Amino acid sequence: MPRKAMIKEIVEETYDTKTFTFEYVNGEPKGMEFKPGQFAMIYIPGVGEAAISISQDPDELKSLDLTIRNVGSVTGVLFSKTVGDTIGLRGPYGKGWPYEEAKGKNVLVITGGCGNGALRPIVYAQRNDPSRFRYLEVLHGARSPDDHIFRSSYEEEWAKIPNCGILLSSDAVPSGQSWDHKVGFVNSLLKDMRSKPEETYVMMCGPEVMMKFTCLDLLNLGFTQEQIYVSMERRMRCGVGFCGHCQIGSKYVCKDGPVFSYAELQELPDHIVR
Repeated sequence: MPRKAMIKEIVEETYDTKTFTFEYVNGEPKGMEFKPGQFAMIYIPGVGEAAISISQDPDELKSLDLTIRNVGSVTGVLFSKTVGDTIGLRGPYGKGWPYEEAKGKNVLVITGGCGNGALRPIVYAQRNDPSRFRYLEVLHGARSPDDHIFRSSYEEEWAKIPNCGILLSSDAVPSGQSWDHKVGFVNSLLKDMRSKPEETYVMMCGPEVMMKFTCLDLLNLGFTQEQIYVSMERRMRCGVGFCGHCQIGSKYVCKDGPVFSYAELQELPDHIVR
C-alpha cells in the first residue's frame, strides 16, 4: 500500500522536467533504502500511479529524489502540486544496476533525455567515494541544450569529481543558443570517450531507439553483451509482477528488471534493443 509522503523540495530541471524530493509524513526514513537503478511508484488519489526511477544520493536515505518529466495524467497532476502537498509513495522496486559488481572497475554511463535521472545515484556514489570506481565516464545527450537536465551540475560539480569524466551532446542547437559541447546524437560521443572494454561496466538509460543503436556501436567497439546493462522502463503498472502489463516473454520488467544485461534481452521475444 502507498505511504503518505510530503513534497519537501521541487527543483525545475527543464521546461518539462522537475526533481521532487519526498519525505514520509511521519518523518520515519525507514523504507527509503534503495539500490541504484530501482524505481518507486507515485500514487495520486483518483488519478492513478506511475513508475519513476530514483535519482537520490544512495548514501542519503532521509528523503527520496524522483526526477520526473510531465508526460501523462499522473505527472500532470503532480506538477500542479507545491512544497508541503502530499501524495502516495511505495517501493522501491526492481533490480538495479550492477552496483557492487562494478566496485573497483571502470564504469561507462550513457544516457539520453531524462534517462540520467536513473543513473545520477551512480555519479553521487563516485562523488561520495572517488575510489568507488576506478574511473567513471558519463556520456549524456538530449534534443537541445534546453533539454539537458542537471545541466548546472555537469561542469560545476560532476566534472570536478576525481576519476570522473563528462561528455555532452545535443541533437541540434537552435539559432541564438550557446553550446560548447558536441552537436549530434549521444552515440557520436563514443569516438571521444576515454573508456575501453577492459574491465568496464556499461550502464545505459534513455529512449529505446537511442539505446538500440548505441548498444550496436559498443559491440562494434569490442564491448561484450554481458558488459552492457540497460534500464527498460516500459509499461509498468503495479511494480510487483502481478498485473502482467510489463511482461516480455518470461520476464517482468518491474520485477526481473528494469535493469537487464544486453545478453538477457537477446533471449526475449520482443527484441527491444537490437
